[in-house]
Amino acid sequence: MLHVDVASMTARQRQRLLLWSVVPRPIAMVSTVSPGGAVNLAPFSYYTAVGYSPMALLFCASRRADGTEKDSCRNARLPAEGGTGEFTVNVLIEKHAEAATTTAKPLPYGESEYDLAGLRALPGHAVRSPRIDGSPLAFECRTSSVVPVGDHSVVIGEVVHVVAEEGLVDEAGFHLDLDRLGSVGRMGAAEYVRTLDRYAVGG
Repeated sequence: MLHVDVASMTARQRQRLLLWSVVPRPIAMVSTVSPGGAVNLAPFSYYTAVGYSPMALLFCASRRADGTEKDSCRNARLPAEGGTGEFTVNVLIEKHAEAATTTAKPLPYGESEYDLAGLRALPGHAVRSPRIDGSPLAFECRTSSVVPVGDHSVVIGEVVHVVAEEGLVDEAGFHLDLDRLGSVGRMGAAEYVRTLDRYAVGG
């Protein structure tokens, strides 16, 4: 067995080991708006549900090489911290995977990744941050807190509104049609995985 003292690893080695071990990771296409009204869109594969009482999600943003915050985190911060306190999570589907890679490219603050990736932004219902036109499922969130963890920030938001494609959700039991959703997950590097190959265990 290989035993590794984490303290002896470089940051790049730690990153690669996590990226290839914690798989598949769901991907959030996070849309935010700056206090000045500029729209931002970026993919995050450090993303998951927090709980359902209240209904909450989180995404984790690393800092840039120069130590500055990424726009998504900066915009999602509470107004007292210089942000708008809102963000929208669009569940990534296969047809938007290439756009996700495109929106990961750094742009000057205030320039829209929607335009860069050829995506159309639709107005939010309960928040100012828009959602992606064609995304079958979007969660509109208000930021609860931003928790620093070393060079990363964990952005936690309470879901205040959900927008789902017609027929995607069985409203009686709120069961989701996973085949129709067609979400994709992230493996390591630029490798993705479809979620259509599933199996059940036990009863």
